Amino acid sequence: MKKMIPPTLFMICIATMLGLWWLVPMMQFLPFPVRAMGLLPLLAGIGLAKYGSDFFLKKETTIETFDDPHVLVIDGPYQISRNPMYLGFLVALLGLFIVLGCLSPLLGVIIFFIITDRWYIEYEEAAMTKVFGDAYTEYTVRTRRWL
Repeated sequence: MKKMIPPTLFMICIATMLGLWWLVPMMQFLPFPVRAMGLLPLLAGIGLAKYGSDFFLKKETTIETFDDPHVLVIDGPYQISRNPMYLGFLVALLGLFIVLGCLSPLLGVIIFFIITDRWYIEYEEAAMTKVFGDAYTEYTVRTRRWL
């Protein structure tokens, strides 16, 4: 079975959020001018995910979730979060939630967070511990998983 990569999950969550907004627009809680402010975290999140991705490319390491890591990246955005790409996707989804302005799309944000935190990140952390041992463990002590 081919494993789903995080950008695919991100796009599925966007589609889910838009579908819920269109089909089940529960509790519209934000008026339009306020909803437009969601564009800021939406764009900032995409920018953060891209920055984290570009930083991996600069360090010449794999960005593929299920490939074995070969470089421990702990500088740049990885000084603040062990997962800036996932954090960027999550912030972007929260921005979309604000833009849509109703409660039902929040389900897409929650789905992304749970799957990312419990599947992707746990898998990656196990691989990082296996390859980098104490160096990775020390990194996890000083740098939080999300923020």
